[in-house]
Amino acid sequence: MKRWLAFAPLIVLAALALLFAGYALKRDPKVQPHAMVGKPMPALTLPELASGQPAAFKDLAKGPVLVNFFASWCAPCEVEHPQLMALKAQGVTIIGVSYKDAPSNTQAFLARLGDPFAARLVDRDGRAGLEFGVTGVPETYLIGSDGMILAKHTGPLTPDAAEDLLAKAR
Repeated sequence: MKRWLAFAPLIVLAALALLFAGYALKRDPKVQPHAMVGKPMPALTLPELASGQPAAFKDLAKGPVLVNFFASWCAPCEVEHPQLMALKAQGVTIIGVSYKDAPSNTQAFLARLGDPFAARLVDRDGRAGLEFGVTGVPETYLIGSDGMILAKHTGPLTPDAAEDLLAKAR
């Protein structure tokens, strides 16, 4: 029995080596979460949530604006929602993009929690998310008045993160 204890550190080391090797082999080194920062906002047209009519980002994103990718099935999106409502109360323009979600679910989500968005678009197949470089929801992008992506925040917005984004707009 004591002989097995002598090999325990080697077994643990081997297990850790396999774990880290598995992560390194599955990780895509080409993924750059902030690759779109400093580049023009993608020229996309998506359907509006309520009407289904096509709306172009370039027509909606006048002046500094936040673009928030969210979904009704996303628990962190629900966590960040009060912060989005607070930003709306401060007069911040936010465009909401419902990411890979059914429009009826998105409408119920906004009816239940409140609607902080100046415009609500639907990215049912995730195409717009790919163009923006979304790695998961929620994600928020700061778009400058010139249409350039100034910053990106991944995860739920906190008051500090929102202030950091707004400071970059000034």
